[in-house]
Amino acid sequence: MLNIIFYVFVAVVVLQMVYYLVIYGKFAFAKPQDITTKKLPVSVIVCAKNDSENVKRLIPLLAAQNYPDFELVLIDNASSDDTLDVFEEFEQQYLNIRLVKVENNEAFWGNKKYALTLGIKAAKKEYLLFIDANCVPNSPEWIAHMASQFTMSKTIILGYAAYEKKKNSFLNKIIRYDGVLNATQYFAWAKAGRPFNGNGRNLAYKKEEFFKVNGYINHMKMHMGEDSLFINEVATPKNTAICYTPESFTYRESKKSFKGWIKEKRKKTYTASFFRSFDQLQIKAFYVSQLSFIVLAIVLAALQFNWMFLVPVIVLRYIISWVTMAQSAKRLQEKDAVYWYPVIEIILIFTQLYVNCTNLFSKQAHWK
Repeated sequence: MLNIIFYVFVAVVVLQMVYYLVIYGKFAFAKPQDITTKKLPVSVIVCAKNDSENVKRLIPLLAAQNYPDFELVLIDNASSDDTLDVFEEFEQQYLNIRLVKVENNEAFWGNKKYALTLGIKAAKKEYLLFIDANCVPNSPEWIAHMASQFTMSKTIILGYAAYEKKKNSFLNKIIRYDGVLNATQYFAWAKAGRPFNGNGRNLAYKKEEFFKVNGYINHMKMHMGEDSLFINEVATPKNTAICYTPESFTYRESKKSFKGWIKEKRKKTYTASFFRSFDQLQIKAFYVSQLSFIVLAIVLAALQFNWMFLVPVIVLRYIISWVTMAQSAKRLQEKDAVYWYPVIEIILIFTQLYVNCTNLFSKQAHWK
């Protein structure tokens, strides 16, 4: 029986190696990205709801972008604070601002997808670039770098949406490593020809892609997934590219509490349950292999399986996965997020187990 368990353990490790080396390695060990400046017309879209303080910080940074042809489409999603007043002040200050005022609609009350749809229809430029109100671009070249990846065939660009570093916060390191892992997954699968996800905090696509599928119509009733579900629906090997130059990154503050982070992960996990079948399968297979690796390693060690066979397999797995994720983190300027990799990985594995179980037995109404 012990030998059978060990053989299963080895099979799990082999599957992990396929993920880390064959798939994630496509991004982690990729060459630095070349940038060719283009002058495509770009509409930067910001949708805000009760974000007056955040937009005061964001809009001047967007207005100062070093790019020849862009407009700012500012969407006030029926805010109850002074967000609209702030937007109107900026509208007077900058000539390239287009303001969209959204009033509550009985059928789409509080639905960000409805507000974004109005903003996209109002946009006058051919290419759309999205950033959330609580984010900031990493440089004045953000638009230029994201737009540089557009070609005649590549009409969807996936960018990296990072979290700001917070000193002396282990939770911040966990969240940032989780962000690195998520980005590595959707960047790597895109390079492998199976794009499946993107982050609306840093995402670009040609307007025609939106109208090809009638926007968010297939998941309009869900109050989440305006980025993930849309990309999962429209992204193909032919139309999707990635951008991972440091100048193209965006940043936002991470959750300050474990509870807030768990709620965010529950939303993402629930949204992923509506992905295409293959995408759900590859996500689940990776997670199951992670959990199985930990459980089987503990079982084999507890039953005193021959350490001369067990230890090398465990060490090999950790070396390959750690090196791959360290290289990916370095590329995304998150090197310190992998210093505690083995500990953080175990925390993430069992956090995800809790999230999966909670989502299975709990309603999602309070997420709206």
